[in-house]
Amino acid sequence: MSFTIAAHAAAQAYGYPLLIKQLLHTTLTQASQQEIVYADRFRYTYADFYQRVQRLAQALTTLGVGMGDTVAVMDWDSHRYLESYFAVPMMGSVLFNVNVRLSEDQIIYTMNHARPKVLLVNAEFLPVFNDIRAQLESVEHVILLNDGAPQDAAALGMAGEYEALLAASPAQFDFPDFDEHTRATTFYTTGTTGLPKGVFFSHRQLVLHTLSAALGLASNPEHGRLHREDVYMPITPMFHVHAWGVPYIATLLGIKQVYPGRYLPESLLNLIAQEKVTFSQCVPTILHMLLTHPRAKDVDLTGLKMVIGGSALTEGLAHTALARGMDVFVGYGMSETCPIMSLSRLTREQLTQDAAAQIPLRIKTGQAIPLVDLRIVDDNMADLPHNGSRTGEVVARAPWLTQGYLHNPAASDELWAGGYLHTNDIGMMDEHGVLQITDRLKDVIKTGGEWISSLELESLLTRHPAVSECAVIAIPDAKWGERPLALVVLKPEQQASADELRAHLRDFAEQGHISRWAVPEHIRFVDALARTSVGKLNKRALREQFVQQSQG
Repeated sequence: MSFTIAAHAAAQAYGYPLLIKQLLHTTLTQASQQEIVYADRFRYTYADFYQRVQRLAQALTTLGVGMGDTVAVMDWDSHRYLESYFAVPMMGSVLFNVNVRLSEDQIIYTMNHARPKVLLVNAEFLPVFNDIRAQLESVEHVILLNDGAPQDAAALGMAGEYEALLAASPAQFDFPDFDEHTRATTFYTTGTTGLPKGVFFSHRQLVLHTLSAALGLASNPEHGRLHREDVYMPITPMFHVHAWGVPYIATLLGIKQVYPGRYLPESLLNLIAQEKVTFSQCVPTILHMLLTHPRAKDVDLTGLKMVIGGSALTEGLAHTALARGMDVFVGYGMSETCPIMSLSRLTREQLTQDAAAQIPLRIKTGQAIPLVDLRIVDDNMADLPHNGSRTGEVVARAPWLTQGYLHNPAASDELWAGGYLHTNDIGMMDEHGVLQITDRLKDVIKTGGEWISSLELESLLTRHPAVSECAVIAIPDAKWGERPLALVVLKPEQQASADELRAHLRDFAEQGHISRWAVPEHIRFVDALARTSVGKLNKRALREQFVQQSQG
């Protein structure tokens, strides 16, 4: 006797695979005339959007893109990026979101690791592309994305310009059914050491994340609620974990979407005012930039719901946002988790309290959204009590967590040791399931939502002839969340200034080895570095010593 439904299903029953194309059904039926806006340049409806999605699929097919092929995108947050979010995976191909903030060496590595057949590149990134073009091993065709003056794509050795290719393609494409476990997206994250790691997600994972995150955002009775009457604008790069998955949620709900292009505080504030944006998400650094920009005083931010993630939301920044009438709250996750796993939520009773009482609740890591299993464990993977004080590593399960790293089985096994995904974050949970991250295991620095490898900086600093050894740690920064502090021990009889060492690192940045953003403003010379009993650098002790000094 069979206990599966398949044995009893009608011969023509539709199995309904969880594919990205299924997110469009309700929107195209109920909200086809709702707007999608690209900065001050382009405005169209969801019906137009779907036609362009089909045209893009046709254009890519003409260039030889098929099932399993990878298409890379280098663009600012635009309607084109949103179109690629749907068209590429709906073809059965893989969307590769290129992190344009990586160094040139890292971009080359990720491109050759992901092996895209076609690259869509914004004209503003042509200097970078031209520098690395000869080193790209798999790219067969390049499509130009252009917001400025017309350029001859053919003269640039490209397959064509995006709008011209879409105009020449029919607005019909039969998006097929296929296995919902098919890989849909890939992007790369940098960690503490080594090369960037490829994170990938299937159609099933993206659909389930979209549904669960939508439910998590909609379940609040009042604050932080995302609904059909909202106007959504991302202030998170679309190459960062699908802009936290919110564009998929917004499209599923059929709400008005506004894409700002390049992130410039004045233009973001203008769009918030002009398009009446009510929901967004960003890292604390961007929020700080918006609130302190001169234009901010003329923009009514009352009621703007803002999810903050990427790094800790400070009490001071939360207070400033609340004073402007904003509804700020925290979302937690990581690249490997698609990313949303938890959201801070306040009850109706808590919302009646004053700002001083609300802020500690708003800046907590929050409660798990539906289908997420969050645990706090010790070194033996044993559960720790949910008493709001006992700390351990945060591990997780959810149906959308990446199952590993692309072509990296060793790192994949480490990520999933014991059958749970290891976040490498240290936290505690209270009796209500509210999570609070307190520390992290990784020796990386997160500044303005971007990771900086301390070990990479240490390696480059020690290449200076006067440097004997060094350690790089994170110190708090009011604007960026964290910035690197380099602690340097000079060789005997050698001299070097902080300016000289910064110039030394800037040389590596110019060569593409590190990001220009990684060069530390803070360099201190010390006689010795704290070490553990086995001779390793004791960064915990260094942080305790110098973070306290930086705050003194």
